[in-house]
Amino acid sequence: MRKLTSKDLKELNLLKHYRIIRKWMCRTCDIKDADLELLIYLDSIDFFTKKDFKIGTYSYSWDNRRWNRLLKEGWIVVWRKRNRTTQKYNIYKVSFKCKQLISRMYRIMLGEEDIPTLSKVDKYSDKVLMSSIKNVNKDKTR
Repeated sequence: MRKLTSKDLKELNLLKHYRIIRKWMCRTCDIKDADLELLIYLDSIDFFTKKDFKIGTYSYSWDNRRWNRLLKEGWIVVWRKRNRTTQKYNIYKVSFKCKQLISRMYRIMLGEEDIPTLSKVDKYSDKVLMSSIKNVNKDKTR
């Protein structure tokens, strides 16, 4: 198997519309930008502990409610519970809902899927986002 280079990634144009796709995902799924990026990081390491989660949050804004919010909203699930004798801590993984969200994001970034547009937009920021989304959907070289 050939190793990916920076040139290969540039030719894919993977990050060309990342910001707009991320904004749309966050708006649609009612999740914060930092939470989405943290979930992408956690998805890449498959199984993790709360310590791994804390290590992953160092580069994001401090939010002491993030862990409980992601657990409560179903973005993170317990994979193996601790039993106080042989397993000293829980092991977690991202939920099926989260995996679906991330794979949809990748499909949109690769141009396999278009971003759905809203017909009714009230706020100015939504209008700007919708015009950006239309431009992304027109761009078939992404």
